[in-house]
Amino acid sequence: MSRVFRCFRTPVQKVAAGFAGWLLLSPLLLAAATLETSATHFQMLADEQRFDGVVEAVFRSTITAQTSGEIIELPYDVNDYVPKGAIIVRFDDTRQKAGLDKAIASEAQARAQLVEAESAYQRNRRLIKDNAVSKSQLEKSEANLKSARAQLELAQAELKEAREQWEYTVVRAPYAGVLIERSVEIGERAQVGTPLGTGLSLEKLRVQVPVPAHYVQRIRASAQARVRVPDSDQWLESTDITIFPYADPASHTFTVRVQLPDGQHGMYPGMLVKTAFVVGRERTLLIPASAVVHRSEVTGVYVVAEDGRVHFRQLRIGREAPGGFRVVLAGLEEGEQVALDPVAAGIALKRQDTQPPS
Repeated sequence: MSRVFRCFRTPVQKVAAGFAGWLLLSPLLLAAATLETSATHFQMLADEQRFDGVVEAVFRSTITAQTSGEIIELPYDVNDYVPKGAIIVRFDDTRQKAGLDKAIASEAQARAQLVEAESAYQRNRRLIKDNAVSKSQLEKSEANLKSARAQLELAQAELKEAREQWEYTVVRAPYAGVLIERSVEIGERAQVGTPLGTGLSLEKLRVQVPVPAHYVQRIRASAQARVRVPDSDQWLESTDITIFPYADPASHTFTVRVQLPDGQHGMYPGMLVKTAFVVGRERTLLIPASAVVHRSEVTGVYVVAEDGRVHFRQLRIGREAPGGFRVVLAGLEEGEQVALDPVAAGIALKRQDTQPPS
């Protein structure tokens, strides 16, 4: 006959077993309690819609010759960066310099004739009081004075024109930028109006974005946009927005032009950039971006429960929010505590799973 033995725990034994389990679990609970956490919370944020836009230069111009002559210097080639005021084309100035010297001499001669005419007129004014000269001689000297003044003005105008023609033999960059096309070569003879080259500025850029028609009124009302710098998490804010007053008949979209802040931000004309427009406000659930974990194709956070136990929770994460937060689309409720250090939370979870049951 077989005997069946049953083991019964006395109340003292149960207390001892529970105490032993608590001793085993307490380091885990202590580790979980030391995790830095943050509570999820709702906040009103700007509702944004994002579209692709193309960067373009505000300043793009083709420089033409303002004088004629042979080209003797081209310091910059295509794709070179050109500082503002740098010489980009130099003409042979022999003819213009000769014209300038002639104009300078003519102006000096006219000035001397004016001085002589002024002296003769003043002398005749004094002599007519003593009847030493006739009235007709005074009038003639006055006419000569007026003629000398007119000759000086003409000479000064010719001198100004000659100086401009001489200055046109040196063509300078009107702004800092990149030379994207050079239309002449050294040794060529250019005439007035001949294209010399085309450049664009990298300091003043804008983005053109095609936007569906039903967003136009909301974009016009908010007048707020931001452009993402390629290959970075940086966004450039802008309130300088221009909406074209007509739609594209093929795509039925409106073109919105967003002016970027002055300076070089790692963007170049022709690049495709992501542009976000504020179209309203929405109530969103936020968590710190540092709490988000990516495990292969799974995105989630470590949630610390009220009893101190750590759980990994899969989430649907939305866009970035100001202040280092991320929008939660699904997977969390308001007030839940998430671990700010995913590495420490993962270690605590692993220890928790390896603990024997009490």
